Amino acid sequence: MNLRSRLEAVDGNTLTVAAPLETTDLSVFEPGREFEIFWAPPRTRVILPCRLVAVSGSAPSRWTIVPAGPARHDNRREYVRGGAGAVVRLEAEVEGQPAEGVLLDISEGGLRCWIDEVTSLKQGDRVSATVWLGTAEAQLSGIVLNVREAPHGDPGQHLILTFGTGDEMAQMIRQYIMAWEIGERRRSRR
Repeated sequence: MNLRSRLEAVDGNTLTVAAPLETTDLSVFEPGREFEIFWAPPRTRVILPCRLVAVSGSAPSRWTIVPAGPARHDNRREYVRGGAGAVVRLEAEVEGQPAEGVLLDISEGGLRCWIDEVTSLKQGDRVSATVWLGTAEAQLSGIVLNVREAPHGDPGQHLILTFGTGDEMAQMIRQYIMAWEIGERRRSRR
């Protein structure tokens, strides 16, 4: 279970955070409960095991927590990802028109692409994606993990698709990412 909160105060080893809204009816979050908090500075994620020591009784509710162990860096990504710019053709297994997008990044476990038109695709939809990976066309079948509005006021949406790959496809994706990274380094040196 992931819950959102925000840091309110730090006093020595004690942190005060806003109680996540989703916990108002959850009795499991009582003093003594241990859980992990995390935050994401650039290029990593920091995880800190904590223990809940107090819950304020007044609204807005606050939690007082203390570290229950050392902080550690964690990369939540299971696979290396990269690549950008390739055209992605999408076809949903439910009714709907094929859509085209632009690859933002890909890994052997999923891809993220930008679609300039709003789509009817939603979380859980089965989708087939075809993308040119430099030397070959990859045909991938997966499930929509998320559809988000494009950031920064850009039109359209970002679609995140997860899929599984066999060894041959995984190797092709890794080779594509490596070639893309080499190309990006060469461009940045110019």
